[in-house]
Amino acid sequence: MQLRITHRTEYSYDAPLAYALQRLRLVPADGPTQTVKSWSLSIYGAGEELRFQDHFGNDTRLLSVEGTPHTIAIEVGGEVDTHDKAGVVGPHRGFAPLWLFRRETPLTTAGEGVRDLVSSLPDGSELDRLHALMTTVGARVRYTSGTTSTETSAEEALKLGAGVCQDHSHVFVSAARTMGVPARYVSGYLMMDGTTVQAASHAWAEAHVQGLGWVAFDAANGISPDERYVRVATGLDYRDAMPVSGIRLGQAQEQLAVTITVEQ
Repeated sequence: MQLRITHRTEYSYDAPLAYALQRLRLVPADGPTQTVKSWSLSIYGAGEELRFQDHFGNDTRLLSVEGTPHTIAIEVGGEVDTHDKAGVVGPHRGFAPLWLFRRETPLTTAGEGVRDLVSSLPDGSELDRLHALMTTVGARVRYTSGTTSTETSAEEALKLGAGVCQDHSHVFVSAARTMGVPARYVSGYLMMDGTTVQAASHAWAEAHVQGLGWVAFDAANGISPDERYVRVATGLDYRDAMPVSGIRLGQAQEQLAVTITVEQ
C-alpha cells in the first residue's frame, strides 16, 4: 500500500523566546515493513543545529531558536510504500543491545497491577501469550482521550482503566518485560478508517520473539500492525520516541497545534 502523510506541528508564543532547543524524531527509515519513497522536513522560525542517528537508530534533528520569532512550525511529509508482514519486523539491529529492552523506566516500571495482569495470562507459547497480552491490555485499559497525560505511567493507566495508545503501549511493554521478553515503544502513523485528518500520531509496541525477531502489537486496536502503519521511531518508552521534545527559557506562554493527514 502507498500512503501519503503530512504532519504539521506549530508552537505559538505571546512573547519572544529567550532560548529554546527542540529535538525532532519525525523521519521514517526503510525497513522490512516499509520503503520510504519520498520525505521532506521544513522548519520555520528555528534553525537546525545538528542531525544524527541516536542509539535506537532514530533519525534525530536538533533545532534552536532565540529572539524575535513568535511562531515555530515544523512540517514533514511524503510517501511510503508499506508491506503487511503480519507484524513481524525481523532481527534486532542498531547500537542498543537487546538486553537493554528488558530495562524498566519510570513510565514502564511494573507494579502490582502489571504483575497481576501477567499472572492472568493463559499458558502457551511465548508468541501466544504476547497476543493474549495485547487483547488483555485492550480490555483492561479503555480507549478514552483526556484521562491521562504524557507523564502517566503504565501502572497508573492500568489502575485508571482508561487511556490512549501511548498508555496501551506502556502497559504492554511493562508486562512483556515482566515476562522476561525484550520490548520497545514505537511511534508512527496509522491510516484510520473513515478519516484522513488526525490530531496526533500513533503508538504501539514491539516484543522480541525467538525465531521471529521483533514483532509488533497494537493493543489500542487489538491487532498486529499491517500495511496501514508507518514506523518512525522506537525507544524504551514514549520519551525516547516522542516526535518533538525540548526545553525553553523565558516567560512566554505556549500554544500547540498539530495537524496530521494519512491517506492512501
